Amino acid sequence: MAHDPSPELRAFASDLKERRDSLTFGVQLKQSAQQFTDELLAVLFPHFCREPYFTSGEIEAKLALLERDLKRMIAPLMKDGARPVDEIGRAFTEALPRIHAQLLLDAEAINAGDPAAESLDEVVLAYPGFMAIAIHRLAHALYTLHVPIFPRLLGEYAHQVTGIDIHPGATIGSSFAIDHGTGIVIGESTVIGNNVKLYQGVTLGALSVKKSLARSKRHPTIEDNVVIYAQAVILGGDTVVGHDSIVGGNVWLTHSVPPLSVVQHEAEAKVRPKDANGDDAMYII
Repeated sequence: MAHDPSPELRAFASDLKERRDSLTFGVQLKQSAQQFTDELLAVLFPHFCREPYFTSGEIEAKLALLERDLKRMIAPLMKDGARPVDEIGRAFTEALPRIHAQLLLDAEAINAGDPAAESLDEVVLAYPGFMAIAIHRLAHALYTLHVPIFPRLLGEYAHQVTGIDIHPGATIGSSFAIDHGTGIVIGESTVIGNNVKLYQGVTLGALSVKKSLARSKRHPTIEDNVVIYAQAVILGGDTVVGHDSIVGGNVWLTHSVPPLSVVQHEAEAKVRPKDANGDDAMYII
């Protein structure tokens, strides 16, 4: 026989109910955002589609449904004075041809820069870097339309499935390539030029700033044709990596470098004979 709840538990339940009633958006928003992303990618790329679309009319009808779903999801998020959701939905849908063209350039850049890639189809299907970029470009379009929260849900979905964390506010040029990608972090006010390539573990982050400076330029600028190798960390809103530069692995950079630079981190690896007394056991984990 169940015990009667204590007064404290009843008060807690009442408080939770009041807080839940104060939510201004649907409780299924996160799941709905992920489903919206999956369905939109399936329209843009047949690689993600369970059932093929046979006519352009079917695709057009699906895009109309997705625009309707988008407006329904973001309507509770928009504050008074915000742009009408009908305008946002239409602007986002009309941006899709441009986004699709950008993504094809991204896939070509990844394919051209990775000897292991055998085709564009393989890149679209199997490369987490392409998936992360694809979702980012959708999220960034909504971010620039001043939709709150929803773009972050898309970005976090990409983070969840790829291990690549790109804030939707980051501005990224054309032909962007991510090789492997796990552990990449790109902050909100980062600006990346054209033909830039990042390897896994790269952080384009902010130096510590006060909350009051949250809207300032806190993250670095990476100019055109830059390659940044694994585990490099580049920090600060005033930091600019000049065009056609190479930033080596494990570099920690908090100041600008001019164009055509090569930035290297020099580390010394020592080799010695294995200790006959067995002190190599200290490396067992």
